[in-house]
Amino acid sequence: MHEPDAKVAVWDPLVRVMHWSLVATVLLSWMTKEGAGKWHEWLGYAASATVLVRVTWGVIGSRYARFTQFVRRPGTTLHYGARVLRGSAPRYLGHNPLGGWMTLALLIGVGLTGLTGWLYTTPRYWGVEWMEDTHNAMAIAVLLLAALHVAGVITTSLTHRENLIGAMIHGSKRAAQADDVD
Repeated sequence: MHEPDAKVAVWDPLVRVMHWSLVATVLLSWMTKEGAGKWHEWLGYAASATVLVRVTWGVIGSRYARFTQFVRRPGTTLHYGARVLRGSAPRYLGHNPLGGWMTLALLIGVGLTGLTGWLYTTPRYWGVEWMEDTHNAMAIAVLLLAALHVAGVITTSLTHRENLIGAMIHGSKRAAQADDVD
């Protein structure tokens, strides 16, 4: 058992840099969607590269970075979601089950937004309306997912009296307690 103020390193530097890089590139991409041409394109490439690095790190990275550590079975996730609604969800040292699936959804969403954006610049799809519409729909989906993510982070932070935004900056969380899930 740890002392109440004890901290444990959870989010390694690469996870944190990739997280905030995605935040920055997605926001800047949205801000440059009209009339910024190459800036928007290059920000999309940066976001796509960030996704590739994060996915790679999700396979070979540190303990709490790995998908196998935080992507739970659908049944486990549904059970956790029901506990969230009842106000009895346990604290997880790494991602909770909903956070794990949100991480995947955001990575896939940003990846598909980048892919459709790149395809739209190729000779085959340049000016093809459905590709532009798909790219725009994916971008909106990413923003909606990001809003849900922020709401989940705030809710979880308040529920467990833990600053998850701070943890994603400095990498540490309150050490595990007896009733926490690893």
